Amino acid sequence: TVFCIYNFYYMNYNTVTATLRPYLNAVRATLQAALCLENFSSQVVERHNKPEVEVRSSKELLLQPVVISRNDKEKILIEGSINSVRVSIAVKQADEIEKILCHKFMRFMMMRAENFFILRRKPVEGYDISFLITNFHTEQMYKHKLVDFVIHFMEEIDKEISEMKLSVNARARVVAEEFLKNVSLSGT
Repeated sequence: TVFCIYNFYYMNYNTVTATLRPYLNAVRATLQAALCLENFSSQVVERHNKPEVEVRSSKELLLQPVVISRNDKEKILIEGSINSVRVSIAVKQADEIEKILCHKFMRFMMMRAENFFILRRKPVEGYDISFLITNFHTEQMYKHKLVDFVIHFMEEIDKEISEMKLSVNARARVVAEEFLKNVSLSGT
């Protein structure tokens, strides 16, 4: 029976990955195109270099934002400019438990934003988490590794929330069984 359970889990995992693959491929291709960044000094203040996607000082420096959506609840917003890209991710939240788990997990991540060089402390409105990649990041790190990080993050966050949900449901089941045992024992 252990083999059957493992085999079912493995087959189910591969099916989920297969349905997620086209979405992640589209995100990967868009990010690779958007990460053609260059150093661009501020047009307002001398010797300043701020991410134009955040400052929005002039429209000619901003690219058209791209939304890639897997469904109405799971999407990614990629906003590009001449010297920075902001990537905002809305994580799938099918029910109330997933909403709570996602909120807690994202809050945990954002409190540690200084450990993740590209993570923003506050996400764009309507999204769960945001990353800001500047031209300095692409000069210091490999572009393909930055893209791989975002893709890997998207894969892992989905798995992590699903695992936490299974754990919460299993714990709730055990608590409910114990409660019902105590109620039935006190009733007799």
